Amino acid sequence: MAGDREHPREIVLRACAEHGEDAVIDFAIAVLTGDVSPEDAFTTELGRLTWLVGPTVGGWAKLDPVNFYWARVWAARIFVYVWRDDVVGALLTVADDPAWRVREHVARITAQRELGQLVDALLPGLEFELPRVRSTTARAVGAAGEAEHADALLELLGDPDHTVRAAAEKALDRMEARLDRSLR
Repeated sequence: MAGDREHPREIVLRACAEHGEDAVIDFAIAVLTGDVSPEDAFTTELGRLTWLVGPTVGGWAKLDPVNFYWARVWAARIFVYVWRDDVVGALLTVADDPAWRVREHVARITAQRELGQLVDALLPGLEFELPRVRSTTARAVGAAGEAEHADALLELLGDPDHTVRAAAEKALDRMEARLDRSLR
């Protein structure tokens, strides 16, 4: 039952307390950069993968390889809860990941931590097929982008999806307030 599962934040913080924050971050970076392949994460590194996901990951060990991208999703997600400045490089390597959930997490973290150095790498996400990715990317651009990124957000005001249009409007408002200037 989903309600019985531990919140990801609690899983990550417990792993950091038990194994050390640096070890957990290092493992997540290794998964994102490919130093630990998704297949290895689900096989030889399954014990460490539980640091990111908790004990339920054991049930995923026989997962079809088409779903191994989940290791990158879980690795990216931990940076919502713990941080170290060298994580930016790992996030840059997966900003254009083929898995939409990974892209979404990179955009979410960019917005949360206002990581301007990731904005250019995220811009293709504004044209991604899923509205969810376009919306999250728009929020990231609004939170961390500069004036030269405003045109990309302005284009989204005509997006066919209402959630994307709303996200772009809010992102422009946030960018204007943050940069203290009008961008329209």
